[in-house]
Amino acid sequence: MILELTACLFLCVNTAPLLASDADDLFALSFEDLLDVHVDIASKTLETLASAPSTITVFNRKKIALLGVNNAFELMNFVPGMQSTRGDWVGAVPKDHARGVYLDSGNILVMINGERLNESSFGKASVYIPYIPIEIIDKVEFIRGPGSALYGSNAFLGVMNIVTKSQNNEMSLAVGNVAQTGAAFSVSHQVNQQTHLFANGAYNQKSGKRYPQGVNDPLQSVYFEAGVNINKLALRARYNQVELNEFLNLGGYSDSNQHRSENTFLSVGYDWLETDTRTLTTKIAYAHHQIQSAGLIAPAATLPNASYDFFVGPDWHTTDLTVSVEASQQFNNGWSINSGLQYSRAEQHKADLRVNYFDINSGEIIVEDPFYQGGIVTISNYAPFQSLQSTFETRSIYGQIKVPFAEQLTLFLGARYDDVKAIDSKLSPRISAIYSPTRAHTFKLQYGESFRTPVTNELYSDDDVTKGNPNLKSEYVKTTELVWRYEGQDWHINSVLFYTQLVDFINLVPNSAANNQFTFENQLDDINRGVELDSMIHITSDLSVEATYTEYFDTPIKPTFKRFASVIANYHHQQWVLSLNSVWRDAVSGPTMTSDFTQPAYFLLGGAVSWQFSARSEISFKAHNLLDKHYRVYDPRVTDGTVAGVGSEYSLHYQIKF
Repeated sequence: MILELTACLFLCVNTAPLLASDADDLFALSFEDLLDVHVDIASKTLETLASAPSTITVFNRKKIALLGVNNAFELMNFVPGMQSTRGDWVGAVPKDHARGVYLDSGNILVMINGERLNESSFGKASVYIPYIPIEIIDKVEFIRGPGSALYGSNAFLGVMNIVTKSQNNEMSLAVGNVAQTGAAFSVSHQVNQQTHLFANGAYNQKSGKRYPQGVNDPLQSVYFEAGVNINKLALRARYNQVELNEFLNLGGYSDSNQHRSENTFLSVGYDWLETDTRTLTTKIAYAHHQIQSAGLIAPAATLPNASYDFFVGPDWHTTDLTVSVEASQQFNNGWSINSGLQYSRAEQHKADLRVNYFDINSGEIIVEDPFYQGGIVTISNYAPFQSLQSTFETRSIYGQIKVPFAEQLTLFLGARYDDVKAIDSKLSPRISAIYSPTRAHTFKLQYGESFRTPVTNELYSDDDVTKGNPNLKSEYVKTTELVWRYEGQDWHINSVLFYTQLVDFINLVPNSAANNQFTFENQLDDINRGVELDSMIHITSDLSVEATYTEYFDTPIKPTFKRFASVIANYHHQQWVLSLNSVWRDAVSGPTMTSDFTQPAYFLLGGAVSWQFSARSEISFKAHNLLDKHYRVYDPRVTDGTVAGVGSEYSLHYQIKF
């Protein structure tokens, strides 16, 4: 049934435009108004939080500013079922935790303005784009749960869509401790009735806090994007560059660690048809990702024949080309049909080596003094990496039908079929029944399936650490959710019971064909059940409190937080706004390379104070880890299982609108 719908509806999909009112301050809305906040991430039809056929969390720019965060990935800590911490891999980039899964290769799909950031070599968006400044963000939408029925691979346990500013004229400056400095701007100009221009830019840097391991955690980030709309034509361009040197890389702390990523994105879209009842859009998008990284593998003191520390890492480039056709049809009886076709080509076209010990004659890494290169250098055409240079071609078709049976009951049916050439094909169905007996109460029964295609590192790696498995197939998940949402006059609560079945989960296992080497297998099937709660109450007209709580009923397949929560308190007084927040995480226990490790439970305090001293200007003070809590995050790939948590950071921000 669903596949037939998909095939017959491939000419119809909706890329509904965001309403201008979506940029309004969510924090200031009444509970009645909250029902009318519009999102389109869940269905590609314009829906409210109550009517969307998924479990959604939304942050607008004002709420983000009150949380005191700097990086978009930090917002996950205030989303039920999700967390973001630091780990050991390339550049100690953010690591996603979602519904009991950690140390993934891209189980959350991350998008900017609906365009995917996850790529084909590591799979995780945060490896190539580890820092997305909040200064250029208009809002962030999260789907909690499967999203492959609309977005394909990587929309496995969640989707994060970052919507950047396009209607603002403002600039900001920031300074803070640990040598923080920052500047950002957003400009928008309506040239005439047919032409609109906009641009966003941000620069952020810090020297970072000093840690007992003898390193800092510095950052340098540049972000720029521009767009132009000319009648039905939309052009977009984006560039960002991030450096995360020194702190932690490949399990080793060293002030000589390196991590640098660059990303370029271009797209052209054209609306062939746009009426009140029909749309037809085509888009061509191109992205280029590159990473240069090197981490400490072994200090000189542990090397019998070498006088210098040993570093190694990737110099990899990938590209993504996507062509899509999307359209929609809305009928007078309230029914609507959405579907589309997509072709994508993902290619890893460079897989070089960054290393400081190398024998040019044999083409091998030999960690001995005669083969020291005088520092970290790039080795082109490194033989064990050449198998990584591969191409993924994917052809996709999806369709969705919205059926309002009555004023109180709406049904969504949809599916997406993805055929990844020479690897795998997957059908991702979903169904959602939404029943609203009153304006205050909404019940949802939702079922969806999602998948993740293995990446080149899992399929074709061939080095001293891992051996790829070209016979891997996609891992997939089946999720059933029961949702109850209540909107009262002064408070709301949203509760989600979920039942998740993980099938063919890809796991790192010892390679029986070689000592001291690992490979990948579709080894694990598992079940994870849990509850996610979020609520907000207006205690007075000036004081409100929000809270989230997540608890898993089953032990996660990888050691991660089984229980976690957050609390946000906001107080308004004339031109002043005070916000305090706390993130609590339960204890985690797990094995390490040397012994078992237990990470104690802990909480972190943060917040912001803002003063709007004129109609166009405001000053704010933001704090992360306000009490300078010294905590550790568990990561089994570090020898002792410990990754140092982020220390206290304070910053002062000035913003002016023009």
